[in-house]
Amino acid sequence: MTPLQIALIEKLGADNGFEYGISADADAVTLGSARHRTRARILLTNHQYLVNFASQSPSLQPELERQYPRDPSGAFLASGEAELAQLLRRAAALAQALPRQAADDYVARVAVALRELPATLLGTEVERLVRQRVGQQSFRQAQMDYWGGACAVTGIAVPEVLRASHARPWADCVSDAERLDVFNGFLLSANLDALFDRFLISFDPDGLMLVADALPEREKRRLGLDQPARLRWVAEQHRPYLAYHRARFVGA
Repeated sequence: MTPLQIALIEKLGADNGFEYGISADADAVTLGSARHRTRARILLTNHQYLVNFASQSPSLQPELERQYPRDPSGAFLASGEAELAQLLRRAAALAQALPRQAADDYVARVAVALRELPATLLGTEVERLVRQRVGQQSFRQAQMDYWGGACAVTGIAVPEVLRASHARPWADCVSDAERLDVFNGFLLSANLDALFDRFLISFDPDGLMLVADALPEREKRRLGLDQPARLRWVAEQHRPYLAYHRARFVGA
C-alpha cells in the first residue's frame, strides 16, 4: 500500500472506533483502540479491503457474520471506503458491548463513582444504589451498541423511546457479569419493554414473540400485538436467558 492509502485507512479507523494505528507497512495496516481490546488488520487487494479482527470475545466474529461477507481465508470483505467504515464502526460497537468489555467498563465506572462518595456511605444502601445505577447505564449502552441503536423487534431507532430490558431481572442475577451480559436482554421500544418486564410477552427459542393470553384481544390490537412479530435475530447466548424469562411468562 502507498502512504496515501495507509493514511486513508488510518483516518477511516479513527473516525469509526479504531482511533490509533498500531503498525503499517506495504502489506497491511493494524488498528486498535483505547476503548476496547479488539484489533483490526486491514489489507488492500484488487480494490477490496480484507479485514481480520483479533478479539478476546469469541462472539465478535459470529456477530459480524450476520451482516458482512468473508472470503475463503476468513477475512471480512469491504468493497470500498464506505463499506470499510461501516464494518469498522460495527466491529467497534460490538467490541464495546460484548463480554467482557461491558463488565470491565462497569468496574471502572463504579470505581469513579465510589470515589465521589463520602467514606461514611460506603457499604450502605447508597453504595448499592450507585452500583445499580452505574450498572444499568452500562447495560443500556451495551444494548445500544449491540443492536445498533434500534429496537430488537421493530427496528425503531429513536433513542428516547428505547429501553434496555433484562431477560433475567437484575435482582435475580447471581453476579455482576450476568447483570451486564449483553445477551441477558434486548433493546426494546418502551411499550414492549414494559410488557417484557412484566412477563406479558416473551420470545420462543427462535425469537418469535409470545403474547400472554391474559391480555384482551382488543388491547392486543391497540398495542400492535395482534400480528406475528419476532426478534431481528437470536444468538445462541440469548437462549438460556430467554428460557429463564419464558419460565415466568404469564402465558406459559
